[in-house]
Amino acid sequence: QVQFVESGGGLVQPGGSLRLSCATSGNIASIGAMGWYRQAPGKQREWVASITRGGTTLYTDSNKGRFTISRDNAKNTVYLQMNSLEPEDTAVYYCSARLSSGNILWGQGTQVTVSS
Repeated sequence: QVQFVESGGGLVQPGGSLRLSCATSGNIASIGAMGWYRQAPGKQREWVASITRGGTTLYTDSNKGRFTISRDNAKNTVYLQMNSLEPEDTAVYYCSARLSSGNILWGQGTQVTVSS
């Protein structure tokens, strides 16, 4: 199994920045790509960004240029730097890990609120 510890969420004003972190432990050798998803109230969970073990990144068009996903394999941690935040970015953000088996595991989520 894999354990997740997410941090970095909080309240930020529009235009501000936050950096989310997701530290993993346990059966980390089975982890391939990692990513971030988010779920706003009343909406379905949506993909935000992904990164492979080799560092290849993918973003949604709406987040490209504002968000940056990165990964420190030595620390078994993935990050999401979010800049120019908008109220529409308010959501619970979840870290994800795709295992070699194909299963996807989720972190517990961290709340991001963008409001003045």
